[in-house]
Amino acid sequence: MLFTSIEFLFLFLPIVLAGYYLLPARLGLRNCWLLAASLLFYAWGEPSFVVVMLLSIVFNYIMALVIAWVRESNGLAKAFLAVAVIGNLSVLGIWKYLNFITATLRSLLPSWQPLIPQTSFVLPIGISFFTFQALSYVIDVYRGIPVQRNPLKIALYISLFPQLVAGPIVRYTTICDEIERRETTLAMFSDGVYRFLCGFNKKMLLANLLAGVADKAFSATALDMPTAWLGAICYTLQIFFDFSGYSDMAIGLGLMLGFHFLENFNSPYMSKTITEFWRRWHISLGTWFRDYLYFPLGGSRVGHVRLILNLSVVWLATGIWHGANWTFISWGCLYGLLIMFEKVFDIPKRVEGNTVLRAVYQPLTILAVVLGWVLFRATDMSSAYRYICTMFGMGVNGECSISAVFEFRNIAVPFLAAIAFSVPLGTWFRTRFGFHVVSDYLVCAVQFALFAFGVSYLVMNAHNPFIYFNF
Repeated sequence: MLFTSIEFLFLFLPIVLAGYYLLPARLGLRNCWLLAASLLFYAWGEPSFVVVMLLSIVFNYIMALVIAWVRESNGLAKAFLAVAVIGNLSVLGIWKYLNFITATLRSLLPSWQPLIPQTSFVLPIGISFFTFQALSYVIDVYRGIPVQRNPLKIALYISLFPQLVAGPIVRYTTICDEIERRETTLAMFSDGVYRFLCGFNKKMLLANLLAGVADKAFSATALDMPTAWLGAICYTLQIFFDFSGYSDMAIGLGLMLGFHFLENFNSPYMSKTITEFWRRWHISLGTWFRDYLYFPLGGSRVGHVRLILNLSVVWLATGIWHGANWTFISWGCLYGLLIMFEKVFDIPKRVEGNTVLRAVYQPLTILAVVLGWVLFRATDMSSAYRYICTMFGMGVNGECSISAVFEFRNIAVPFLAAIAFSVPLGTWFRTRFGFHVVSDYLVCAVQFALFAFGVSYLVMNAHNPFIYFNF
């Protein structure tokens, strides 16, 4: 079920909120209500996928209990942690990557094709997100946090519907106290509604409108250079407002129910370096890899050779996490190489202290990000290569099937608005002009009006995908 669907907005969410607040103010009852609602939410599209998630919950609940039980014996605890890691990664390996692995082996070893059947597993929505959440809980128990002995509370943590299928990746330590005790004030609920509206409007009125041009450009059989650039920039803006919009909606829904999720984006397109970009983009994933992979490998407090090895492992894993395709793997490796360069030559510190260098390096950073999104969006490596060549005027042939001028004219308003709102415009206005209470009421009224406009698109069955549902 999509957050931006009629069923969710006018059926599921009102019933869940009404039931939650009409129940007696006993947290056990409300937690059970949220757990039932979350399982229904996940089962809405494909009920069989709930079985995969429930098996993950049971497995990680048991492994955490066992690890807590044998924690005094370091060797045993490590052995069971290894079992938990292998078990979780095996779930991902089978459901998300086995089709890709068997297809690759069959293409590389044609004579072995009779011995290597092509698998066809259907990817459970959000499996990467809930698997990483479960795994972080087990690792944290190994590191010393108190184990949760109530299976319903662990089930609620892993399956909680606001962040279930597309993040942000929530650590158990972030919301464990709120699972045990929480209350929602009117101000907190209002903040949640406002945050949800902001995310909904980002998604419906910016990301979806830009998606039309991006989809046309990336599926076109022939492009000219201006149209290729327009398509790449539209996708760069689309993926930000699509994913950050979803994160805003998730954070808003959490507030309505008494949960505080951490921020997932911090104006990433303002970044001066690639390293800074990844501190601002998909923060929950970046910190997950930092805390559970990069730091255990030794982090950056090692020699250059070991640093390069550590970064190679992390960014290969980042690419693989995003999907079973050589484009994602190459995208992760590209960022790994760029960050290796910045780490080895201490670029972030140099850029921060040199205005001239920053003026040169920041546009190059954004250019690298745009080209990276082309690789991310392309269906295969050859398509990505052709698209990037077209962007730089190489290999353009055939008659262009879409016109950059015509397409830009159709999306000029959302395109310019997306560029403007990809930076913290509201904060700047408040600081510059001192708007406070009056501006808050005005902005809320505008968000509600835009929400009504966005709903009209849903009624007309407008194109409404979520990019990160694929992960």
